[in-house]
Amino acid sequence: MDENIQIAESLISKWDSETTANACSTSSLFSGNRQEAKEYLQVIKHLQSAMHYFVAHNPSSHKLVRSQTLMQTAMKRLEKEFYQMLKTNREYLDPESVSTHSYSSRASRASLSDMEDDSEDEFKFTDLKLIADCMIASGYGKECVKIYKIIRKSVVDEALYHLGVEKLSLPVIQKMDWDLLEIKIRSWLHAVKTAFKTLFYGERILCDQVFSASDTTRETCFTEICKEGALTLFAFPENVAKCKKTPEKMFRILDLYEAIADLWPETESIFSFESTSVVRSQAVNSMIKLGEAARTMLVEFEAAIQKDTSKSGLPGGGIHPLTRYVMNYIAFLADYSGSLSDIVADWPLTVSSPLPEAYFGSPESEDNISSPIAIRLAWLILVLLCKLDGKAELYKDVSLSYLFLANNIQYIVVKARTSNLKFILGEEWAMKHEAKVRQYAANYERMGWSKVFASMPENPTAEIPLAKVRNSFRQFNLSFEDACNKQSSWVVPDQTLRDEIKISLAKRIVPVYRAFYENYRVSASREVRFAPDDLGNYLSDLFYGTGGSGSVSSHSSSHSSQRGRNR
Repeated sequence: MDENIQIAESLISKWDSETTANACSTSSLFSGNRQEAKEYLQVIKHLQSAMHYFVAHNPSSHKLVRSQTLMQTAMKRLEKEFYQMLKTNREYLDPESVSTHSYSSRASRASLSDMEDDSEDEFKFTDLKLIADCMIASGYGKECVKIYKIIRKSVVDEALYHLGVEKLSLPVIQKMDWDLLEIKIRSWLHAVKTAFKTLFYGERILCDQVFSASDTTRETCFTEICKEGALTLFAFPENVAKCKKTPEKMFRILDLYEAIADLWPETESIFSFESTSVVRSQAVNSMIKLGEAARTMLVEFEAAIQKDTSKSGLPGGGIHPLTRYVMNYIAFLADYSGSLSDIVADWPLTVSSPLPEAYFGSPESEDNISSPIAIRLAWLILVLLCKLDGKAELYKDVSLSYLFLANNIQYIVVKARTSNLKFILGEEWAMKHEAKVRQYAANYERMGWSKVFASMPENPTAEIPLAKVRNSFRQFNLSFEDACNKQSSWVVPDQTLRDEIKISLAKRIVPVYRAFYENYRVSASREVRFAPDDLGNYLSDLFYGTGGSGSVSSHSSSHSSQRGRNR
């Protein structure tokens, strides 16, 4: 025991900055000869053994007092080394660096024998753990922990500050202009991901490594260093959720919800201590409040559709602004199907009347339409369709009302097929609505071209009296010209639907007219105004909403002049 004390006194005094002015007192014990650092920790261990011996066998011995003095001196030195190591090696100890390296298994079993084998950056972790183990074992754990908490909390707080994390109370957020709050939300979305993927994760690894010898110490340290910052982060979305709820804020609410949900595995893992359960609770509470806000906004969105009060039909029967707005909104909602599925899972749809079975399919169907999110989004589209039915009635021309419905439902189907709605609503839903488009297009043809169809004989190749032939040509000329002129301002924005309607009209009109034309163009030449090939040209000009450019008058006059020159 005497020898242990003598060896300890020699080495500890050598590194005592208060009693000597040699180079060792001002340099770092762990940055130079690592063998000497190993010996320094070893003599402290032996000194502690000597102290235990004298306490048990000769508590009044002056050697015990001498040993205690040496131990205090050694602890001050290790305190200084620990502080300097934490302060000067932030390049290696910042959470991002820690989180991207696999030091945990190495550092958790670090011992004096590992010191020669450590790599340049790895020994920083090992040394911190060895010093912490030594100080805790020597009864100086409080001093070690105090230094660690001060240094590491400043690192975490500084990192959060640079990420733009700030404490914003509910009154401050509620008074904030939405444009500014949206900027804050975008900043938060970046900050929370970085904080959990690198900052808190790296800090948890470092705490677990440095204080692996004491579960209580590592929990206390990590909690005091990171709990406050994590609570500040998770309090922000809850406060945002308590602000005024309008449909246009929905997607930022879902962004916040999705971010917390995506980070939940990290939250549970990093803040797994009992003392950090408040962080987990705050995360859950924020998600609950955000979910409630999203539900409220869905209700408000449906109400906004119902309250649309435009009283005039859209010129040309094109896509109504309400259709564009609602479908763009719902398509964006589909991008958040995962989060929305959670939000509406236990929120059944309640309406005054049951949903039409023809709309949703039979109850036995295994179609995705049975999922809560699919039912919710399909219902919103059904509300839109009901509003469109009402707007179609505003048109004085019935055929234009059918064209309007065909256009708008086509837009709905295309939007569904070209967005994530296709995975939610399913193929059966899309096919049913495509059938509705065809039905309305057929109704448009029947109503809009009925006089043209009626003007042509049922059997154009049969023997028909000349007077009746001439009358048929005259009726066809008038009805075809009237239909083309009247519909020259009508539109079909979707190219596929436009081509389908034109092809269908051409198939019903041109072949019959051609046969009639070929049989009687000579005998009734004065009444013939259109050649069969011209009809397709006139039809091809329709549905662009160009007004006069699609009219027949200019074409027909040109054709008549050409026919006169030919005669």
